[in-house]
Amino acid sequence: MSYAFDFSGFGVYVGMLARGTAVTLGLTAVSTVLGGLVGIGGALVAVAGPRWARALTAAYVELIRNTPFIVQLFFVFFGLPSLGIHIDEIQAAILAMTVNLGAYAIEIVRAGIESISRGQVQAAEALGLRARQVFRHVVLPQALANVFPSLLSQVLIVMLGSAVVSQISVPDLTYAANFIQSRNFRSFESYVIVTVTYLVLSIVLRQVLNWLARGLFAGRLPHRPDEPRGWRVLFAWRGGRTALTER
Repeated sequence: MSYAFDFSGFGVYVGMLARGTAVTLGLTAVSTVLGGLVGIGGALVAVAGPRWARALTAAYVELIRNTPFIVQLFFVFFGLPSLGIHIDEIQAAILAMTVNLGAYAIEIVRAGIESISRGQVQAAEALGLRARQVFRHVVLPQALANVFPSLLSQVLIVMLGSAVVSQISVPDLTYAANFIQSRNFRSFESYVIVTVTYLVLSIVLRQVLNWLARGLFAGRLPHRPDEPRGWRVLFAWRGGRTALTER
């Protein structure tokens, strides 16, 4: 069985694919900012809030982490109008993505906050800093730096998961692929293009956010200059193991 690839008719859809890519990136950017704020605020409540607030935060986190994103999206888009809250598909997508990312970010940031030693907090308090200043200038920057890789991975997961917003007619990248294959009947080629596009977006977004993090968390990222990177880790591990064996 042979299959003849044919990408010749996709030139007319370049604009649509570009607009879909822009929508996907826009949704990711807005939900990342809003979800990050939800994560920081929720983590602070989870660590130092009153008991009832901690219980509500924990319930929110468990609810979101144990239900499918597409169900959350449908609940926002189809359920909220029943309560008199009318929003369009873009707003519904942003809200659902923000709520989803926020729940995971709360747990990630909370772990980062709890990783900061009590000694640093006590030292800051001894210098006369108030509790809010200690959190803002001492605890939060280090906590975010410590958990940045986990936050980055979650942002990428949310971006890739945003493909389901096409189910409520958001004109994102997946929506463009569905539309194109319904017109030219080249499903395989359509989804190959979209798959490669998502792959490129993920790689580029990871590199951009890592670059921003190096400037934002300068001197705080958990990496030693002499620490081996990439494939060198394998050989360093083998060398260390050999050295231990020889001893």
